[in-house]
Amino acid sequence: MGAPSSKDLPGWLKAAFRAPNTLYDKGFGRLLGRRFLQLGHTGRRSGRRFHVVLEVVRYDRRTGEAVVVSGFGEGADWLRNLRSGGALTVDFGRGPRPAAYRVLPVDEAVATYAAYERRNSLLAPVIRPTLTALLGWRYDGSPAARRRMAQQLPMVALMPAGPQSSGPPAT
Repeated sequence: MGAPSSKDLPGWLKAAFRAPNTLYDKGFGRLLGRRFLQLGHTGRRSGRRFHVVLEVVRYDRRTGEAVVVSGFGEGADWLRNLRSGGALTVDFGRGPRPAAYRVLPVDEAVATYAAYERRNSLLAPVIRPTLTALLGWRYDGSPAARRRMAQQLPMVALMPAGPQSSGPPAT
C-alpha cells in the first residue's frame, strides 16, 4: 500500500502541514530554527521553481546535513523533482543555499527515525496518529512498524553544496 495523497489527509493534518509554510512565506522561517527547512526544487517537466517546507528529523551541526522524510512516499513531487536532477536549495530561514542530496538506505533511515522518536518522546501522541494518516496503516512505534515506515516513506539527507551542485553527490 502506497502513501496517500494530501487530498486523503484529515483537515487537522493539512492545517498543521501548512503552518510552517506560512511562516516562511511571511519571512519568519528563521523562527523555526533547524526544526524545519524550506526546500527549493525545480519542476521536472515545467522547469519552474517550487518550495516546500519539511520537518527535519536529524541535523548534523558539524556537516550541515539535514534529514527529512518524504511523507507522501516515492510519489511526492519534491522527491521526484530532486531525482530528475534539477537545482535544489535549502533554507533554514536565513536565505537559500545550494544543496546536494542522498536517499538514506533503509537501515540508516530506521536508526535515524528511532533517534528522532527518542528525542521527541513527548510528541508521541501527535507523531503516531500523523504517521498513521500518512501511511494508511496503524503506526505503533514498534521496531517492525518503524522498518515498514522507512521502506514506505523515503528519508532524504540534504547537504550544503557548491553553487554548481544539482543532484546527488558523486560516489
